[in-house]
Amino acid sequence: MSDINAAASPRISPLSAMDPDWWRGAVIYQIYPRSFMDSNGDGIGDLAGITAKLDYVAALGVDAIWISPFFTSPMRDFGYDISDYRDVDPIFGTLDDFDRLLARAHALGLRVLIDQVLSHTSDQHAWFKQSRASRDNQKADWYVWADPLPDGKEPNNWLSIFGGPAWQWDSRRQQYYMHNFLDSQPDLNLHSPALQEQLLNEVRFWLERGVDGFRFDVINFLFHDQQLRSNPAWGEQRPRGDCSTPLSNPYSRQRHLFDKTQPENLAFLQRLRALMNEYGATTSVGEIGDDDALAVMASYTSGGDKLHMAYTFNLLGDTLSGHYIRGVVETVETGIGDGWPCWSIGNHDTPRVVSRMGGADAPPELGNVLLALMLSLRGSACVYQGEELGLSEAVIPFERLQDPYGITFWPEFKGRDGCRTPMPWEAQAVHAGFSSVEPWLPASPGHAPRAADAQQLQTDSVLNRSRRFLKWRKTQPLLLNGAIRMHDAPDSCVLLSRTDGGLTLLAAFNLSGATVELACPFPAVPVEGHGMTGTLAAGVIVLPPYEAWFGAAGLSRI
Repeated sequence: MSDINAAASPRISPLSAMDPDWWRGAVIYQIYPRSFMDSNGDGIGDLAGITAKLDYVAALGVDAIWISPFFTSPMRDFGYDISDYRDVDPIFGTLDDFDRLLARAHALGLRVLIDQVLSHTSDQHAWFKQSRASRDNQKADWYVWADPLPDGKEPNNWLSIFGGPAWQWDSRRQQYYMHNFLDSQPDLNLHSPALQEQLLNEVRFWLERGVDGFRFDVINFLFHDQQLRSNPAWGEQRPRGDCSTPLSNPYSRQRHLFDKTQPENLAFLQRLRALMNEYGATTSVGEIGDDDALAVMASYTSGGDKLHMAYTFNLLGDTLSGHYIRGVVETVETGIGDGWPCWSIGNHDTPRVVSRMGGADAPPELGNVLLALMLSLRGSACVYQGEELGLSEAVIPFERLQDPYGITFWPEFKGRDGCRTPMPWEAQAVHAGFSSVEPWLPASPGHAPRAADAQQLQTDSVLNRSRRFLKWRKTQPLLLNGAIRMHDAPDSCVLLSRTDGGLTLLAAFNLSGATVELACPFPAVPVEGHGMTGTLAAGVIVLPPYEAWFGAAGLSRI
């Protein structure tokens, strides 16, 4: 791997030379490469497949794409175990394929964010192979190593999210190494100055290639407590702010005070931001999993010198409650100051939102109202592939599971495969048009009727309503920049307003399968063009099941 000359003139993306604040209020479409589109008939999605479908993505009305890892990897955790940060795994293509994808996206006006995993690597990475070779080589301290306790046990009680202790014995060094995830994913030691420099160079490599930004995986996991103090137990009082680990997982029983979210994170984030500022209007989205995630999001995005924005797992649980959603939003607004949230209701790590929040029999229309609600909150948003189709969680039999997380905790927790099944492109095609051969995960039979080509022909399909709303939102400055206020409403509803410069946009959402009537909190007139079917009569907002209504205060239109 060649070094990047930090003093060289940076290569700036043609889009990143434009509006420096484009990311505020932006909608980012997440693509999980393995499951998006297979272009070469091997059953696995690839970069060329993404490029072939970029016109579809651009037609949605989103601003950017986020591509989950496509780097060289043994794929124990499907790309989140990187063995070479600077190359494309052969199952996904080549660097030339990535360059073609980037050029096509930019031509369509789409910015490109890529995943960066800075907290750990694969045990097949050259750095780890050198680090484990001895205790005194150049990279000996690039990973978290610790001596055993006198009785030979692990250095402390830290746990792996994927099950068991967060420590694995290495017979060559006669030490344990730390792994927050699989034992084949050793944690990097960012307390090493040399490693920090190297990681910044890995980020620079892709900035030089012209990417517009990054989604930083588990960004609060970068540092650990150097004293290796054990975590205390939660006992009976564990909050459910972090929905990333099920209660069936022992990891959820600890207060993770020492194995992540350390104060040293902030200084490194400042270094990351300074690097990204060299490359024009780039952006960053941090993933934060923590019991106090909303407070962490505020501190990690405040001041304009760390992350641009961050998302948490607070809306990635199974709580379909207007009161809960209001509480999350108000907590964010109270604490975030000049920071910026990036909302998410689904991704590659959580069950499909329609099934997760609405249950196995929830109608796909629930996806429309949840999307509209998320896109009406103050902040930016990530939309996971297939949400625009109203896809439900796929049922995967145990013998077809690929996710090691699900295999370990089956059947109480079935893992993440149910949200990672192939995108359905063609209702009548074999494997729903994703591949000409059996895919790496089975295409869900229940997804075929919701395929993109079938929904394209239906005026009021989830897809076309999603497109309509996304494009309408771009015409609404208040939804992009306005301050937010939550109003009283039944638990089955959310009522909010966005205000700026004396103008107010009121929005009401019905999250239930029954018609709901709400008193309009102030005089307003309906706003059209968004495709939702709520109505207003005599000061009462009438919301059919899974519908929304928008109104302007005191104006004929906004």
